[in-house]
Amino acid sequence: MKVLNYGSLNYDFVYQVDHITEAGETQASEKRETFCGGKGLNQSIALAKAGAEVFQGGTVGADGQMLLDELNKYGVDTSFVRKIDGETGHAVIQVDRNAQNGILLFGGANVRQTKHEMNQALDAFGQGDFLLIQNEINLLDYLIDSAFDRGLRIVCNPSPYNRTLEQCDFSKISIFMLNEVEGFQMTGEREPEKILDVMAERFPQAEAVLTLGEKGAVYRKGTVKVRQDCIPADVADTTAAGDTFTGYFIAGIIEGMSPGDNLKRCAKASSITVSRKGAAPSIPTSDEVDII
Repeated sequence: MKVLNYGSLNYDFVYQVDHITEAGETQASEKRETFCGGKGLNQSIALAKAGAEVFQGGTVGADGQMLLDELNKYGVDTSFVRKIDGETGHAVIQVDRNAQNGILLFGGANVRQTKHEMNQALDAFGQGDFLLIQNEINLLDYLIDSAFDRGLRIVCNPSPYNRTLEQCDFSKISIFMLNEVEGFQMTGEREPEKILDVMAERFPQAEAVLTLGEKGAVYRKGTVKVRQDCIPADVADTTAAGDTFTGYFIAGIIEGMSPGDNLKRCAKASSITVSRKGAAPSIPTSDEVDII
């Protein structure tokens, strides 16, 4: 089984700050670093490091070669990434003294996808392969419909959650990967059990994984529930923790892992990620995860 991750490719400008800047406030940052990022890139690298065969789809600007080099370095196939004139997407990320973050996105090339390019990529995949999507590109509704028609299993991380997602047919999603904020935005519920109850009622055919930060994660499909505690770590930066969890979870499905074993492995991988700074560079390899 192959994975096509059709998603965002960004440069992450990470600012170290005392606290997340409030409205009307100006504060000096202690340091700025630049990393390769975007949910698409981070999740593809997580998939590759977990041992999956992964292909990246998406668009970068004329300045985006470093992102392609980063993906290739970890074994991600970039045949379906289009390079266009204009600016690559980027994110401005504030990381505070408690390692929490606030993120501002600029879409750039990420929101200049075309149906033609999407179809070219999807034509290389078929029944049983996976499509992984987030919400940092345009034409997401078209991508879901086209992938479903080809028999792909669609994994959706609805982040960031906004009105664009209301145009998407979520009944075609096989697996939802959510955190508590996205769970609330999708269901109107704040309690984890209630979030999962609503998801199971609305999308009975789908699996749902709800990550809960320090409280771990919960898997739900129908009446089947599996809970995984968080694995403690010395936290340096939480930026790519959710992306790591998503990539490792899909890789675990491909390997035939049970939901319980899969969640445990994902928790281990994420605990390593948050102990390191940056996004893609912080994601561990399967060798690092499996020896713990």
